[in-house]
Amino acid sequence: MHTPMAFPDLLRLIDERTTAFIAAIDDLDAPVPTCPGWTVFDLVQHLGDGRRKWAAIVAAGPSDTPPARTPVEAPREGLAEWMAESTGLLLTALEAAGPDQGCWGWWGDSQSPLTVATAARRQLHEIAAHTYDAQLAAGAPEPIPAEIAVDGVDEFLMTCFSTSSPWPHEPAVVDYRITEGGSWRISMSANGARVVEPGDGAADASAEGAAHDFLMVFYGRGSLEPLKLDGAVHVLDQLGAWVPA
Repeated sequence: MHTPMAFPDLLRLIDERTTAFIAAIDDLDAPVPTCPGWTVFDLVQHLGDGRRKWAAIVAAGPSDTPPARTPVEAPREGLAEWMAESTGLLLTALEAAGPDQGCWGWWGDSQSPLTVATAARRQLHEIAAHTYDAQLAAGAPEPIPAEIAVDGVDEFLMTCFSTSSPWPHEPAVVDYRITEGGSWRISMSANGARVVEPGDGAADASAEGAAHDFLMVFYGRGSLEPLKLDGAVHVLDQLGAWVPA
C-alpha cells in the first residue's frame, strides 16, 4: 500500500500549486477545454470559493453536515490576490486543526478517514488538477509534478473511487502500475470496490503508465491511449463508465 504524503508536505504543495495556478491565469474570458462551458474566470471562482468553503468545513470540526455558508464572488480586479487569500484561509484552518482532527467529508463510504489530513490531501489534488486546466487554457499545459501525481493516484483510488456501492458487472480484479514506481490492485464485486493487497493471483486486467496519465483518465481529462493495457480490457472500459450509486 502507498504511504500518504506527510501533512507538512501537503500544506507546502497546496501553496506551491496555488502559486502555479495564479501564474497560469491569463485571459479571464478564455475557455477551459477540460471544463466545458467554463471560462478561466469561472475556474478561478470555483477554485477560490471552494478553498474558502473547505476552510470553513475544517474549522467547524467533526460534523455530520458541512457548515452553512454563502458563496463568495470573485472580483475581476485583484483576482490573483483574492485567489491567494482563499488558499491562505484554507492553509490557516488546516494548520490550526492539525492532521488528526475529524471533519465532515463526502468520502465517508471510501477507504480514507474523515480527518483533516484527508481533507488536505483532497484539496491538494483538486488544486493540482485545476492548475493543469488553467495552464491548458493558457496554451502551456505542464504534467502534474511527479511528487504530486504519484500520491494523487493513491488518493483518487482510496478517496474518490473506493465505495461500498455494488459493482454491476462480473467480479473483477484490476492492477494499476505507474512507471514512477508503485502499484495498486482494485477488487470489484457486489460488496463494492476496494484497494486491496496485491496477493498472488493474476488480475483480470492491468494498466501501466505515468502517474500523470492515470490522473488524466481518473479526472476525465484524458484517455486510456497513453497507457499499456493487458488482459480483459473491457473491464477497464466498464470502470470508466461506472457511476456508483
